[in-house]
Amino acid sequence: MARIRQPIVTVAGHVDHGKTSILDKIRGTSIQSGEAGGITQKISFTTLPEKNILERAGVVLDKFKIPLKIPGLLFIETPGHAAFTNLRKRGGSLADIAILVIDINDGIKPQTAEVLQILKANKTPFIIALNKLDNISGWKTADSKLSIEAIENQAVNVKQNFDEKFYTIIGALNSHGINAEIYSKISDYTKNVAIVPCSAETGEGISEILAMLAALSQKFLTERIEVGEQGKGVVLEVKKDKAVSYLESILYDGKLSTDDEIAIASFDDVVVTKVRNIQEALPLNKGFETKKDVEAAAGMRLQITSREEILPGMPFRVIDSKNTVEKIKEEFAEEISEEIRVDDEGIVVKADSLGSLEALLVLLRQNNIRVMKVGIGPINKKDVYVANSLQEEDKIILGFNVNLAEDADVEELKNVKVLSDPVVYKLIENFGKWKESKVQEMERAKLKELPALSKVTILDFVFRNSSPAVFGVEVKGGILKKGISLINKSDVKIGRVKELQEDKKNVQEVASGKEVAISVPGVNFERQLEVGESLFSDLAESQFRKFKEHKALLSSEEKKVLMEIAEIKRRENVTWGV
Repeated sequence: MARIRQPIVTVAGHVDHGKTSILDKIRGTSIQSGEAGGITQKISFTTLPEKNILERAGVVLDKFKIPLKIPGLLFIETPGHAAFTNLRKRGGSLADIAILVIDINDGIKPQTAEVLQILKANKTPFIIALNKLDNISGWKTADSKLSIEAIENQAVNVKQNFDEKFYTIIGALNSHGINAEIYSKISDYTKNVAIVPCSAETGEGISEILAMLAALSQKFLTERIEVGEQGKGVVLEVKKDKAVSYLESILYDGKLSTDDEIAIASFDDVVVTKVRNIQEALPLNKGFETKKDVEAAAGMRLQITSREEILPGMPFRVIDSKNTVEKIKEEFAEEISEEIRVDDEGIVVKADSLGSLEALLVLLRQNNIRVMKVGIGPINKKDVYVANSLQEEDKIILGFNVNLAEDADVEELKNVKVLSDPVVYKLIENFGKWKESKVQEMERAKLKELPALSKVTILDFVFRNSSPAVFGVEVKGGILKKGISLINKSDVKIGRVKELQEDKKNVQEVASGKEVAISVPGVNFERQLEVGESLFSDLAESQFRKFKEHKALLSSEEKKVLMEIAEIKRRENVTWGV
């Protein structure tokens, strides 16, 4: 019978909902306090061996008659952004099972919804840790630390408050296509997601979380966690410690030894290198121990002999007689192309790792955003050149958790919008706002091809009666432009504005509310015009219809002028412009 490994567990959820605090309670450490702003800045591993699961969850396992069969649990703690839920390996998510942390008082936030989308897209099984029970007003902590017992022993008003919050979240999950229930009431775990109420502060529910992870892994993931012969892993991050570079990695299958030759995937070709040093993450500890060999599943730091650039998120394989470089290369090409699909048209997207990139692409496609070029790492000169060559509405680069490289061309950047954010929903939200304003800008540009909408009132300033007539007007609506043709209220053509002069200076156009002197050839002021009379820009019927098509782009003032012109024209032809 094949050996089974520790299931790999990822902890995800909205910022500040308590992911790190729950892990701290599991491992008995206080990493949260050492992070900048209390937000996790890096990936870390926590190995929880079998004996520790029994120590912390034995009561629950016994209560539900669940024998422990797995050798432990390997937790991957990830940064607050949802995309790291998408850490990848061939055939799906690197995580065998996930914990989605939700603050019972906050409910489902935008990043929670993102995580749900990614978990569903990857078909990753998960449980929900409904955290911060202790923040419910009047909550009394249970001596047993079991949440299901604590809930039953609360005062009536506290229990009612819990029920109200709980069923609100149940309803919200349902709207996202998730059927969920408190774990102790579920008879079929294939139809319902298990919710474990908990408090990272008091420790309530932590033993139940561990018991649920173990029970579900043993029941549904046995084949997935069987260990094969070939060593397989994923590079999570490339880091430097003083002068030494190392790959922070997960070994999820087989065995890896010092001096093994491995192939690491890339967008171009594989990187073939030898393993110089292996440091395995210590159980319940942030430290590492140098090892000659490690077996899956393991969190580790690798030093390699190659100096080639290694991209975060890329898979690696141990090379042997059965698994040649060429065979592995074919596997990698298929594996990466499965997820990194691009469109013929669209925008440029960059991310900090392969997993992040894939997750971002999932969410972009769900939002009907087309992508034609992708990459990992900083936004560089080539990315900017490509973006600048695209259609006007696609001249943008979305960067997930990456910055602008120093070599990015400043001149080219003048025409390209760069949006970068470490939070996916904000990135997509900001893109939506940019897209909307860009489309409006482009539509406004189309309107510029048409004559300006304008209404003016003649002032009591006549500088020349004719040849040409020069007189003062106040712009009452729209914009008055040089070259515009004017009509009066009777649809009589007055003439074309030859010159505009504001404060004795020639100008090309004048905005609403301004007073200006205009010159109109072919007009005799005394015979054809009078002070206080209104004049309007003359529109052809086709031009009017064009304005109507783009009515949403017009200001309320411009819309009013447009309707006044329509009324003038319809006195002779009631169907004009209809």
